[in-house]
Amino acid sequence: MTDRPNVVFLLADNLGYGDVGCYGAGEQRGMPTPNIDKLASEGVKLNQFMVEAACTPSRAALLTGRYSVRTGLSLIVAPGGSAELQPDEYTLGNVFKDREYSTIYYGKWHLGESAQSDPQYFGFDEWRYGFYGSSDGTLSGDNMRRFHAPPELQESGTIMVREARTPNTPSEPLFPYDLEYRRRIDNEMTDDAVQYIHDHAEKDEPFFLFMGLTRPHFPNLPSDEFEGKSRIGGYGDCIMELDHNVGRIQEAIDNAGIAEDTVFVFISDNGPTVTSTVPNEMHVASAGPWRGELGDAWEGSARTVGMIKWPGHIEPNTAEGMVSIMDFLPTFASILGIDLPGDRPIDGIDQADYLTGEKATSNREAVLTFLGNRLAAVRWRQWRVYTMNTTLTDQNPSIGGYLGYHNELNGLPMAFNIEADPREMRNAIVENSWVMRPYLGMIGQYQATLKKHPNPPPPNITIF
Repeated sequence: MTDRPNVVFLLADNLGYGDVGCYGAGEQRGMPTPNIDKLASEGVKLNQFMVEAACTPSRAALLTGRYSVRTGLSLIVAPGGSAELQPDEYTLGNVFKDREYSTIYYGKWHLGESAQSDPQYFGFDEWRYGFYGSSDGTLSGDNMRRFHAPPELQESGTIMVREARTPNTPSEPLFPYDLEYRRRIDNEMTDDAVQYIHDHAEKDEPFFLFMGLTRPHFPNLPSDEFEGKSRIGGYGDCIMELDHNVGRIQEAIDNAGIAEDTVFVFISDNGPTVTSTVPNEMHVASAGPWRGELGDAWEGSARTVGMIKWPGHIEPNTAEGMVSIMDFLPTFASILGIDLPGDRPIDGIDQADYLTGEKATSNREAVLTFLGNRLAAVRWRQWRVYTMNTTLTDQNPSIGGYLGYHNELNGLPMAFNIEADPREMRNAIVENSWVMRPYLGMIGQYQATLKKHPNPPPPNITIF
């Protein structure tokens, strides 16, 4: 065993707890996921993997090990906005680069649109098949043409596939990320990643390969190979295509003979888009038994798919304890012997002893959920306590998540026991008012850190 294992980190986009076979979907939902299921069976499957409520916040939390509100990235970064990952942030890429890894980032970034916020400035040697924003921008570009937006807006609004082949140099635009390329981008990223694994398998220095996959973020337009493969339409087709590409990466690692020296992580960035405005995708994605979706504060937004395989170090099992997306940075830093910066709050917790079975219980029992600069919920043990209510719109069709509404409460939080009431249907705060003690304790601990380290303003396109 090497003290510097290779690490392959795959990040799906808007994959829900109820979208994968080993979490209760698969064949019974008309879209089997045998490769993801196999990965889960060979490693540790995280049953309480907690994330942030949307793409930008979760990616910021993953890379920095900090609540996204601390980086000013606690809402989705919008085109033309000024919010971006700041140069002084220490990231997961920096952890591996500090241990002299070869590092590469593929795909979606969504942490700002200026050169200084690109992956190659945060510990990654290269950024391939990259793009700013999100895959729904492919819909926007098409609609801008259909509805006759001014030419200058069409030009500035076109998403471009970008790359940077050397660190600390600006990325270059290559070609448009349009609806046609939407069908192929993940397959081409995977082709490149398979070659990268084979090219680096025999080198002396280990590698860290991070892939920001685009499935199953809307619009879900499958490649020709997968069109019609599932029984539920384009969304299911693309879930199966995602699964296929995960299998191709696993196969590349095995064929290169480096499986014993490679940590393989597969997670989703947040919950699914259940009430997507794309008509043929509405109410197809699933958060499984949990209530909620991308962009709200319910359990189904903040709890999703996660698994880790490390042969010889992680025995195949299911981890029932809570693990946060923020925990990866301190966990890998611990494994590699890296000291994290002491000049900022790090909210992630080292989970190495829990994941490897040296400790029976998770090192985490609480996590906070923010929507913008608002603390929306506190998850403590099996309780989820809310400072506000997020709900569907009153239009037809009703839309929730990041397009929904939130309502103020009248001074008393809502509390749900998600083990007894996974759909969070009955507010149990009155008969369980004792829960407010740990709830206020968690909030107090967080607020104490703000005295020395106040949060920057979050991105917002409705409040100025």
